[in-house]
Amino acid sequence: MTMLDDLTTAATWPAAYPQGYAVVDVETTGLARDDRIISAAVYRLDAQGNVEDHWYTLVNPERDPGPVWIHGLSSDVLEGAPLFPEIADEFAARLDGRVLVAHNAIFDWQMIAREYARARSTAPVRQRLCTIALSKELALPLPNHKLESLAAHYGVVQQRAHHALDDARVLAEAFRPSLHAAAAGGVRLPLLECRPLTEWTDTPATPRIGYQASYRGGSGTWRASRKRPACPYPNPGRYEPDQPLKQGMRVAFSGDTSVDRELLEDRAVEAGLHVATSVSRLTSLLVTNDPDSATSKTVKAKSFGTPVVDEAAFTQLLRDVTPADG
Repeated sequence: MTMLDDLTTAATWPAAYPQGYAVVDVETTGLARDDRIISAAVYRLDAQGNVEDHWYTLVNPERDPGPVWIHGLSSDVLEGAPLFPEIADEFAARLDGRVLVAHNAIFDWQMIAREYARARSTAPVRQRLCTIALSKELALPLPNHKLESLAAHYGVVQQRAHHALDDARVLAEAFRPSLHAAAAGGVRLPLLECRPLTEWTDTPATPRIGYQASYRGGSGTWRASRKRPACPYPNPGRYEPDQPLKQGMRVAFSGDTSVDRELLEDRAVEAGLHVATSVSRLTSLLVTNDPDSATSKTVKAKSFGTPVVDEAAFTQLLRDVTPADG
């Protein structure tokens, strides 16, 4: 029996805690609204975080699989996989009545909700719990918010990063001691409501490099345009290569993106970054897929020595944005 088990045994388990969890990981073709799930895994846990069972499936996305160099799932591998509607009931059965737990849970939930909306159904999920948020509540001494850092903190060995089943296993093993620590310390779990999508179009666009769809107006709209709030964090300065992004950094975009530009900017805002409409000496980073183009932003970035990364690198950096200095 571990020290955490001792603490949990000694403590009174909070009555308000959920009675079951579904630890989820999905791999996808990308980050856009029309990207698809290509694999999914669920570890079902009881109220104390003990594993009950697990499940894994490939999913045929009916389109290009996206960044194969990340998830390793090629078109040949996915060709014979079931379509999402064919696995939707089994997936739902494993989520039903449980809190969805994921690392950066808003992403997994949104991808799952969109797939069910396309299938003219809804996922039976009412609440989600993000393990990044929980680690902050517990004030864990992590160097960053990557899954591998959370796993290392609890001595969990990661075998196949970006494989849905192994990522879900790693998260389930790391979530259990986090849950026990929260119970022992009387920490309220950071539960958020999950609202299913109720509308979807029959003609989703197929994202491709060099194509920038718009979801302002028209029958294929995702939502109405809106004014973004001002970034609440001070600018910490320029991005440094091989370092994480930091909340408050000023990020500018130039040229076409494969992910809808507004969605990409929304991801940046949600992560605590400042989306700039122009490049100046205060700009922390320029994101462009064509750094050699002669746009005003790329020209200014070169003259100011502003760091430049492409879209793929930026989406990876978004997964690990360091909190602003308190």
